[in-house]
Amino acid sequence: MEKVKNSIMHPFPPLYNENSRILILGSFPSVKSREAMFFYGHPQNRFWKVISSLVKEEAPRSIEEKRALLLKHGIAVWDVIQSCEIKGSSDSRIKNVVPNDFVPILETARIKTIYTNGATAEKYYKRYSEKATGRKCICLPSTSPANARFRVDDLIQVWKVILKDLN
Repeated sequence: MEKVKNSIMHPFPPLYNENSRILILGSFPSVKSREAMFFYGHPQNRFWKVISSLVKEEAPRSIEEKRALLLKHGIAVWDVIQSCEIKGSSDSRIKNVVPNDFVPILETARIKTIYTNGATAEKYYKRYSEKATGRKCICLPSTSPANARFRVDDLIQVWKVILKDLN
């Protein structure tokens, strides 16, 4: 008897508008992000600390503040994966990937550069989306708490590259 596959759909839409100049792609939302119904919802994820530091603003707390911060500074966020099988939040447990379609974002926004938040997002973007978009990505170190190799200050130093596209 064949096992029934338990694919999980991405539960919330991308965040972007016509003024977005960079697109930051994660792999797939963590359990905490899926519960929060917004990007980088795990309290230990350093994404919000890094972005707020780079744009010299106070770290946002609510989803509304997070949304406003990103849009104000021309930052679009989305994930490479539309649906997959995953146990928990570990990128290493992702299977049977269906990629997201980036055409609506790229046709609406003035995206200069696509960045991936970590090597897993880069891997899946290159495998499933690079040819379709005709655009390469730049991989930044993951802001996930699982990436213990980088402290917040280290992440901020490397992530500064995004500022060239925001000014």
